[in-house]
Amino acid sequence: MAEARLYTQFRNDIVPALKKEFNMDNVMSVPKLTKITINVGVGEAVSDRKKLDDIVNNIALITGQRPAITQARKSISNFKLREGMPIGCRVTLRGKIMYEFLDRFINLSLPRSRDFQGIPDKGFDGRGNYTVGIKEHTIFPEIDVDKVTQIHGMDMTFVTTANTDEQAFALLKHLGLPFRKRNK
Repeated sequence: MAEARLYTQFRNDIVPALKKEFNMDNVMSVPKLTKITINVGVGEAVSDRKKLDDIVNNIALITGQRPAITQARKSISNFKLREGMPIGCRVTLRGKIMYEFLDRFINLSLPRSRDFQGIPDKGFDGRGNYTVGIKEHTIFPEIDVDKVTQIHGMDMTFVTTANTDEQAFALLKHLGLPFRKRNK
C-alpha cells in the first residue's frame, strides 16, 4: 500500500527542517502529529434522532471512518436532556488515514471556505495541541451540497508530541496549515 504524500514530505523535508530550527540532536525529539480528533455536538438530537444520524453519515463521508456516538453525562432538565441520551459524535484519525485527511483538509477544503483568510493561531492549549472550529461542513468535497438538509460545524484537534506551543506551531506551519497573518 502506498504511503500518504504528506507523510513522505514530513519524513523527508519537515523533520530535518524542524531538527535544524529547534537545534535538536535526536530525530526522535522532533515533534510529530499523533492524531486528529473531530467532534460534533448536536443539541437538536434531543428532540430529533434523525439529525444525529445525518451528521454521523456526513462525518463518516468526510473522514472515511465511522464516528462514535457520544452520550450525555448528566441530566439537564432545562434542555430536556437525560443521562445517556445521544448528543453528538466524534472520530479519531491516526496514521495513514490522518495524513491523507490532513492533506485533503489543507489543499481542498480550506480554500473552499467562504472569505478564507487563514486559520487563527489562537487555538493552542499550552501543551502543543491545536484546536480549530469549522463553521460549515460543506467545505469538504465529499459532501454533496444539493443533498444537505442542515449545515453543522465541527471541532478539530491536532494532537502533537511537541512540548511547547512554539514547536507545535512550527510543525503545523511546515505541514501546510495556512495560519492567518498577524497584524503587527
